Amino acid sequence: MPVSSCPDREPPHWLRSSSHRAALGDEARRLLRFFRATVAPDGRFVELDDDGRPMPTGCPPATSPRQQLLTVARAVHSYAIGELLGVPGCGSIVERGLAEIVERHRDDRAGGYFASVTSSGPLLDTKSAYDHAFVLLAASSATSAGHDAAGPLFEDVLGVIDEHFWSERDGATAETFSRSWDETEPYRGANSNMHLCESFLAAGALTGDAAIGHRSVRIAERLIDGYARSNGWLLPEHYDRDWRALFEYNADKPDDPFRPYGATIGHLVEWSRLLIGAWLLEGAHDAWLPDAAQALFARAVASGWDAVNGGLVYTVGWDGAPVNDDHYWWPVAEGIGTSSYLARVTGDASYEAWYRRFWDFAAAHLVDHDRAGWYAQLDRENRRKVHPWYGKPDLYHVLQACVLPAYRLAPSVAAAVIAGEDHGTGATT
Repeated sequence: MPVSSCPDREPPHWLRSSSHRAALGDEARRLLRFFRATVAPDGRFVELDDDGRPMPTGCPPATSPRQQLLTVARAVHSYAIGELLGVPGCGSIVERGLAEIVERHRDDRAGGYFASVTSSGPLLDTKSAYDHAFVLLAASSATSAGHDAAGPLFEDVLGVIDEHFWSERDGATAETFSRSWDETEPYRGANSNMHLCESFLAAGALTGDAAIGHRSVRIAERLIDGYARSNGWLLPEHYDRDWRALFEYNADKPDDPFRPYGATIGHLVEWSRLLIGAWLLEGAHDAWLPDAAQALFARAVASGWDAVNGGLVYTVGWDGAPVNDDHYWWPVAEGIGTSSYLARVTGDASYEAWYRRFWDFAAAHLVDHDRAGWYAQLDRENRRKVHPWYGKPDLYHVLQACVLPAYRLAPSVAAAVIAGEDHGTGATT
């Protein structure tokens, strides 16, 4: 009988496939090899061009060479995950990164961590919630990987977040401060809060401290159960100091890399996975979290997937129509991890289909099969673009796309790897 006439023939499940897990592992190791060059010969952490060479002034391009706290912290987190995966050579990069954060980015006078430094001191001495969230994530993952130096960093950055950023009243974080801890703008951002949610999940999973972990739910309650739910699951990204949504913020900056106008499709997908992480950390009893995760994902792919060319658009307006229709790498990477989680939580085959669709798009347009790494940005027709992103500046998102589908469901990436491989048991409750 021809295959096409077989009744109810179900396609093979990549998420249950040992050969697919092997392919994910191969890609993860390729990425970790390529991005070793992020540690320059002088010990600085730098962003890389397409060939894996340090970009002279980084990404996005600056006026002079510098080291960004975000680049160091993400590298520490990523190579700590590599170490947990058993990939040789990762530990030395983690140690180097921890030293750079403490010795060059930490403000010994006023506390906290500078956003950007040069060999002579701070270049950008502001202190942002976004950067500090990644320092906490890096310290959590490095502690999970067994680095003694990460413990004091974990305690210090958590103390800084508690003292200056976290608002128990708001259940969310303030945004940016000067070196002397004066607030620099009357702004609150969903992006920084999303990454702080991620970091609190990692810290809670590491320590078993329920209060730390529950902060992730507090953030989700404010932003997702509040603003996203009431706005058709299109999350406003920008707010004033009193948490009033600024719907027209940066209307003239549709390609801003961190604060674009409109709803950011990749963030809806990213939030979806974080809600599953919060649900797992809280004991899988609060049903609104997985329900909201599915609603966010559904809105993201309905409004954001380019049905003609594939890929996810960067942003949409409040009518759901594309504003910036470029195809960035990180939303697809997040789509891979999130669809793998939703497939296993719900048992719904449509998420497996999305998982394969995301990977097929990445393989066709984003993955550099010759040199390794993923291209950062394409236009609507999937032609290469280099503004505002240049080269291959990111290991964090793409490594997680290779790791999360292969390992058991957990609140954080480190906790997932520690829990072990998922051998395809299907739906998880």
